[in-house]
Amino acid sequence: MKKTIQKFRFTQLKIVSILFFVLVALILFAFLRDNTEVITHEQANMLYSEDKITKIVVEGKYLLLHTQDNVYKVYKYAINYKKYFEKFPVELKEESHYLGWFFFALITLMLLTLFYRYKDYLKKGTSVESLRAGFANQGNEAIEAISSNVRFSDVAGIKDVKEELEEIIDFLKNPKKYKSLDIKLPKGVLLIGPPGVGKTMISKAVAGEAGVPFFYQSGASFAQIYVGMGAKRVRNLFAKAKQMAPSIVFIDEIDAVGKSRGNLRNDEREATLNQLLTEMDGFEENSGVIVIAATNKVEVLDEALLRAGRFDRRIYLSLPDIEERTKTLELYLKHKNHNVDINQLAKMTAGFNFAAIDTLVNEAALHALRKEKKIVEIEDFEAVKDKVILGKKRLLVLNEKEMEVQAVYQAAKALVATWLDIEFDRIGIFYNRFLASNDDMASKNQLLNRIKVYLAGTAATKKYYGENFVNSSSDIKEAKALAQRLTFDLSMGDKFFSDAKESEDILQASLDDAASIIEKLASVHKNITGYLLENESITQEETREMLREIF
Repeated sequence: MKKTIQKFRFTQLKIVSILFFVLVALILFAFLRDNTEVITHEQANMLYSEDKITKIVVEGKYLLLHTQDNVYKVYKYAINYKKYFEKFPVELKEESHYLGWFFFALITLMLLTLFYRYKDYLKKGTSVESLRAGFANQGNEAIEAISSNVRFSDVAGIKDVKEELEEIIDFLKNPKKYKSLDIKLPKGVLLIGPPGVGKTMISKAVAGEAGVPFFYQSGASFAQIYVGMGAKRVRNLFAKAKQMAPSIVFIDEIDAVGKSRGNLRNDEREATLNQLLTEMDGFEENSGVIVIAATNKVEVLDEALLRAGRFDRRIYLSLPDIEERTKTLELYLKHKNHNVDINQLAKMTAGFNFAAIDTLVNEAALHALRKEKKIVEIEDFEAVKDKVILGKKRLLVLNEKEMEVQAVYQAAKALVATWLDIEFDRIGIFYNRFLASNDDMASKNQLLNRIKVYLAGTAATKKYYGENFVNSSSDIKEAKALAQRLTFDLSMGDKFFSDAKESEDILQASLDDAASIIEKLASVHKNITGYLLENESITQEETREMLREIF
């Protein structure tokens, strides 16, 4: 047993020593690396022509061109170096390795000292438990709250989201008022939306408006390589939040730790998720701690996280429409000298998220600065737009023809959904906000109507363009899944034992019905399409108003 412990200690010593040596070697490499700027022969010839070179130092196959302000390196044989030698003073660089040998000797001395100290330390009989304790302290950084200076006035648009969160803010400001009336607020708020729509900024704004401590953690920070560290971090986080209540705990990318537990087991992640569920169950609704989490993959979250009593309030965020982009651009351009038509710029940024708009404004201002202009103009935005689009892989930016196709597609979904009483909050060119439905008591007719809505866009593009487009792929996938569920899982087909043909028949019949509705209400569909092209989104009530006009 004693030999085993000593072997374990020696192995740990070797690992630490190797890591130490690699670290010092990297530092040494960074310190000794030549950072001289390498230039082309054209740039070198320009320095030659303008007589900016003060001397030339020969370094093997390279020449170091010294000017009054800088030193440049050029490949010797890329230029007519003999002409350079005739015009400017030349020196030969002497290779010196003394500094390198000095660092090597220093590293060796430090390693020998490390071995010597560990040797004495191990002889004293250090236990394996103490070594484990040392490792356990890793990843256990102090969890500190921050004070948020962000306000809702710093976040443009998202009017509906602000309204959803106002009572949360009021509760954090005046918890006694709610306790006296025995009103329970949700323990958790789940922000759902694609990247770049401002989920983190919104949570900071809630903390800033309420004036309470804000604890930020990413889901990935709980994924520790040491067993039990993730759960321990969760415990420490909630203990600190309760201690400083009222407070807000914000968990970004909660799907990193809250993925559905299935066959692909990860015991450490499951332990962390279990601890998170335990902590959320362990405090009262009026404890003064509100958990806000963000995700763009709500479909992968474990069902336990979504059960009643945890994240009861879910807020869906989407790409900003033209009105929200206009307000966002007004906010970002408020303190910049510009001569830009903001409405024109808002139309130009269709498909941009809030983060991309922020980047675009900053890049345009930098472009104006590089051109030595005092005012940012529309030309500056046009010059950097492609750069922002290419840098933001998730952006869906459409040209005029593609926007028209997408508007026709989405208008059909809004029309058919309203006609068949499938509820939605808002449908935009780039998104859908259908209201959650209770499938536990849904009728066959309701499920068939949902399939028709999924296929409405396909029917519309087939009618107006004579073909299908790639934008229909996700909706067709949803329609197929629902048709198979209806026939195979729910046994709601014409036969108790269904086959693939019955699902296919349901899909074809639903597509025909959707096409019939669009044909019958072609004028309304045309009006909705035009409205979407102008405003980029439409509510169900606005769609109903257009239907009422023809009846």
